[in-house]
Amino acid sequence: MDPQRVNALQSWLGRALSESSITIDDVRKLDGGAIQENWRVRCSVGGINADKRGFVLRRDAQTTIASSRTRAQEYAIIEAAHHAGVRVATPLAACDDPEVIGAPFFLMRWVDGVSLGPRIVKDTTLGGDRMQLGEQLGRELARIHGIRMPQASLSFLGEPDTDPVGSAIGNLRATLDRLGAARPALEWGLRWADVHAPPRSSPTLVHHDFRTGNYIVDEQGLAAILDWEFAGWGDPMSDLGWFCAECWRFGRPDLEAGGVAPRAAFYQGYEAESGSPVDDDAVRFWEMFAHLRWAVIALEQAERHLSGREPSLELALTGRIVPELELAVLKATEPGRWRRAP
Repeated sequence: MDPQRVNALQSWLGRALSESSITIDDVRKLDGGAIQENWRVRCSVGGINADKRGFVLRRDAQTTIASSRTRAQEYAIIEAAHHAGVRVATPLAACDDPEVIGAPFFLMRWVDGVSLGPRIVKDTTLGGDRMQLGEQLGRELARIHGIRMPQASLSFLGEPDTDPVGSAIGNLRATLDRLGAARPALEWGLRWADVHAPPRSSPTLVHHDFRTGNYIVDEQGLAAILDWEFAGWGDPMSDLGWFCAECWRFGRPDLEAGGVAPRAAFYQGYEAESGSPVDDDAVRFWEMFAHLRWAVIALEQAERHLSGREPSLELALTGRIVPELELAVLKATEPGRWRRAP
């Protein structure tokens, strides 16, 4: 971040946090954040005996994808989750003025820990007891699903879809058409999903990207849930399916809850907090659908690179995972594997 923007950010921080004396000591872009940018901001607040504080600044990336919400909307969702007792980084302030640092952004308190999915899965010193971590994650997801309409602060989310599966299928097909992507395996999976859709459930707030890699752990356990840019009203079982999808287990297919715990522990935490049973058939439907959705997102990410708008090796490599996701779709829909009759 150039010095002029750092100075503008420092002035904004003083106003936003009602601090008469605040100095930015360091601003550094963090790894990760494939769709939006995350920056660590270290500040000194006060006079001689300055208080050292750390923040995360989340701003629009150079390019994005159509399904990502604005930073102001994401901030409002995090605020609602915070008020509901969900373990999130404390939201502090949001800025829609692109003149400050060149793009809209919001600010949260810094949370110590690790969020990189492969490292969390492989390093068992992180996250504390893994059975307890699975239960914690289930409980946090249930708290998210406890947020229901009406919510005045979330009015921008609009009304929930009356047909969440049909809408999800339609959105993915529209994206494939817009990208000009001819992917027969994905078209097969979308048709299969259309035929095997589970019964509709009462809509709740769903995170839409609740997975290993989007939460922070430390040595004791779960520290915070991250990345709320896709959240909206929907089928709560879709979040459980996304979390349990094999593509998010990072080399531990035996640990069906995000590569960190058995499915039973995750379900147990969810049911204990929500007071409702998990619909396992619906979860497994949404697991299959997770591979479809992630494949289409990966194609969108690749298009950001291929279009020349945002040349990036990471974006290009993301597009390379589509064939393995297509294989997962074909395996999940093979005859005799699905328990629910069409």
